[in-house]
Amino acid sequence: MKKFVLLSTLCIMTTSLFAVGDTSPTGSRLHQIPTTIETPRTLKATFRSIKPKEGQVKGSTRGECPSNPVSLTDSDFQPGQYVLQAGFAQGETLAASFDVPAEEFPIRVDIAEVLFATSNTNVQTTTHWSIYVWDGSPDTGILIAHYSSDNIILPHLVMPPGTSGTIISVSVDPGDPEQIYIYNDSGQNKFTVGFGIDQHHNPGTPCTSSPPTNSNAFPTTDISGLQFPQDNWIDAISGPWCVCGEGWFTFQNFPSFCTPSGDWVLRSAYTSVNCTVEPAACCVVTECFDLTPGDCAALGGILQSPDTTCATYVCGQGEGACCVEVTGACVEFNVNDCYLVGGIHMGEGTLCADTTCFPEGACCLSSGNCIGPVSPEDCAAVGGLFQGNATTCASANCPQPVGACCGVGFCLDLTEGECLAVAGEWAGIDSTCDDPAICGGDCPEDINGDGEIDVNDLLEIVGGWGSSDPNLDIDGNGVVNTDDLLAVIAAWGACE
Repeated sequence: MKKFVLLSTLCIMTTSLFAVGDTSPTGSRLHQIPTTIETPRTLKATFRSIKPKEGQVKGSTRGECPSNPVSLTDSDFQPGQYVLQAGFAQGETLAASFDVPAEEFPIRVDIAEVLFATSNTNVQTTTHWSIYVWDGSPDTGILIAHYSSDNIILPHLVMPPGTSGTIISVSVDPGDPEQIYIYNDSGQNKFTVGFGIDQHHNPGTPCTSSPPTNSNAFPTTDISGLQFPQDNWIDAISGPWCVCGEGWFTFQNFPSFCTPSGDWVLRSAYTSVNCTVEPAACCVVTECFDLTPGDCAALGGILQSPDTTCATYVCGQGEGACCVEVTGACVEFNVNDCYLVGGIHMGEGTLCADTTCFPEGACCLSSGNCIGPVSPEDCAAVGGLFQGNATTCASANCPQPVGACCGVGFCLDLTEGECLAVAGEWAGIDSTCDDPAICGGDCPEDINGDGEIDVNDLLEIVGGWGSSDPNLDIDGNGVVNTDDLLAVIAAWGACE
């Protein structure tokens, strides 16, 4: 039976977007907001894979052939400036086509990522989304895969109030024998990846005005200008006021007054599954084996340069970086001399110029606090996340933990800082709004917690009459009295 695995949920990281202007009026179909993203979150998920065609895929394992990253944008998805496309309507799809040399087919799609953002929202937004993969272009190619978020297998995109950015990162479970394969049956020597908004948090009135920016998430484009108008796509919705047209358009043939100013911030990676990987010398300590990269890695060996073989290569005699523990220094020794001086040999052919022997840096704890400088091993021992050599806590920007934030009429899962910003009361690390009692429950009149407001709750009030029991003092005036009794009567049956 086919298995689907959800790799992870949101990697919580503090984010900040600052709108620096608005290039078009709110009522325009093209509504662009230049934005600075400091630290995007990441939403990782898997989706359905497609069985290989009989006899067309030779079974090359993941890791043997190199994965080829492709994108139209020059963005690296890191902190920087982007343009939030706030005119993007519910029911529309953005896509990017990537050229592939004909000789590399069939290919396997390894990953697809797109950057969404919000700007000054006043609510937690939930966006239902879909991913598409085509053999060829989306207008005339062949749809290979389509899967939509359902919050069971694929999570919806949930973003907190305020300003934030999230990378939706979608891949096939690496352990699944069935992957997304494209055979170039379209004859176009390309594949296309698309992401659609199935449901905005607040769709507004499409085409007559942009979806409200204070309650929706939107895709982004880069700031370097439109470089690939023929390969960026949009599937525009139809309607009596949708003057941009309907259906699939490239940015090249989309009306200029509707066309975004840059390339979609969307990228993918693929592997040519039938590539040939020649074995090379693999040194497992001082033993030499002719192995492919995957087999060498499985043995914990060090793969030597291509075209080397054990017939001429001798493991253990070549020089490499040697980290000397007593001094912290690095010298280039052969493995025997390195061990003789009590060093750690980093492998033949490695250079001290490229080696950090004993890294130390900032370590982010699950509490959101930072310690350091510490080694990666010491950081892992306390369940932390090592931030890199020579990093400091002053610049580490550790992700803050999320907990339930209780406010007047709402409960949201936020960081403590976000909760204070919306005048809420933070319930602490690992608390969650999924717990119905976390913010006092939805039915304070259900005193005995049996799910019904009935005579038993009245008896509880009578039994505690005149006391200051907080569980019975429904109105919070400090004393259990007639007002609390009337509150139970007024709510009779309301919370069943």
